[in-house]
Amino acid sequence: MISEEMMIQLSFSLPVVGSPWLKTWDDVKGIDPAAIGEMDLRYKYFGVNFELTVGDVEIIPKGRFVTLVDLALSLSVVVERVSSGQDAAFGFTESEEVVHLRLNGDSVLVSSSKSSARALVDRKNLVDEIDKLLRAAYSRLVAEYPELSANPVVRRFALD
Repeated sequence: MISEEMMIQLSFSLPVVGSPWLKTWDDVKGIDPAAIGEMDLRYKYFGVNFELTVGDVEIIPKGRFVTLVDLALSLSVVVERVSSGQDAAFGFTESEEVVHLRLNGDSVLVSSSKSSARALVDRKNLVDEIDKLLRAAYSRLVAEYPELSANPVVRRFALD
């Protein structure tokens, strides 16, 4: 069992030039971003490279591409559950992997179904870092496509 809490880091980066995932950002050009529906936002647009580490433990290593809106909406639910004292989990459309977050007092045990890696993080630190990622996701999306600020699906994870 892991006894020492570590700092959690969640981050994403846009696809580099030449990556097929870059097309998921370019395909929005020529359509009204405010009118894109939830299914398309979750599964078709805005692919990013996502990484989740706790201390030096890689729960989701670099190189995992996911769609940013799907990730943000899933993490919004995680924040709600963990903040209210419940275990949580989130997965990825692009793979069968599920990240589990199990409460243990004021700590959360973070693990992945695809790895034996596990790490313990302070619950407040987890919530704060997810909030930071949600702010970054919203900011990046509306910086690229300002009309997304009017999209009701994107507004669901906008932290005012």
